[in-house]
Amino acid sequence: MAKPATKPRAKRISPAERARIAEIFERFESQESDPRTELDYDSPYTLVVAVALSAQATDVSVNKATKKLFAVADTPQKMLALGEEGLKPYISSIGLFNTKAKNVIALSRILIEQYGGEVPLDREKLQALPGVGRKTASVVLNELRIEPAIAVDTHVFRVSHRLGLADGKTPDQVERQLMAVVPEPGLTRAHHWLILHGRYVCLARRPRCEECIVADLCPSRHLFANGR
Repeated sequence: MAKPATKPRAKRISPAERARIAEIFERFESQESDPRTELDYDSPYTLVVAVALSAQATDVSVNKATKKLFAVADTPQKMLALGEEGLKPYISSIGLFNTKAKNVIALSRILIEQYGGEVPLDREKLQALPGVGRKTASVVLNELRIEPAIAVDTHVFRVSHRLGLADGKTPDQVERQLMAVVPEPGLTRAHHWLILHGRYVCLARRPRCEECIVADLCPSRHLFANGR
């Protein structure tokens, strides 16, 4: 079994900056102590499938599709019986559905043949499944509270930069920086806090600074003071 990723050594930051970052996550926690994915699932398998389907798609669109899909195929065995062509109509409203259908059927077959129909809750084995990359594995392991992980999507990337938590130019760089500065107690929840904040408050074009619970701690707020 692959060892969980170790927390990177934090860069040297001042006590004041460390206190600012701690306060940001304390406020997120006070607003939502146990944030969870907005994808609907009821098992590790349906979680893996839902996250895999969510690439370049909204959670709302995925939930709409999986509500009907999981009613008929919520196990690898049922999904394999449905088949690639049988799966496509259920997910045709989701982007890249042809490729995703191929991957879901392929990973279902591997789960049956190699893991007795169970999802291996191990990063290396998860990432080896068709359609499951590092980000998907991170979401699954973090959501199930197996491994602290921060999957960096567009929301996390944007919010991290605006809040001055990271300045990396790639998702991997931002992930490493966040793992180094997020206070230890919040590591399993930071992913969801940042996503939800970016999805509903710190919007891409016009952040809702007037509704933001960490606005006074945000170094970027002045950039949007005049509605820019």
